Amino acid sequence: MNSQEITVTYRWTAQPGKLDELKAIYEDVLEEMKANEPDTLKMECYVSEESNELIVHDVFKDGAALGTHLGGTAARHVLDRLVAATERHASHVANHVTRRL
Repeated sequence: MNSQEITVTYRWTAQPGKLDELKAIYEDVLEEMKANEPDTLKMECYVSEESNELIVHDVFKDGAALGTHLGGTAARHVLDRLVAATERHASHVANHVTRRL
């Protein structure tokens, strides 16, 4: 691993009955990242049907690549993800995003 690489791992817990919607959103996100974010080195999304959640693991070349992702693909899809995620988890993520802006 390069010393400037940034690894981000996070979990989205779907609201009851929304796991398929959340998976579809992430399929769109992954395709957009592949097409528009060449400095994203790894994009992985694991689905747990048992816990009704997605675990996402991304590796970015450096801080600039992460910034590109957060300002582009992630920003365009965050509201869709929050709608499909549980209220508890969504509010935690929304608070975190608000503080980072």
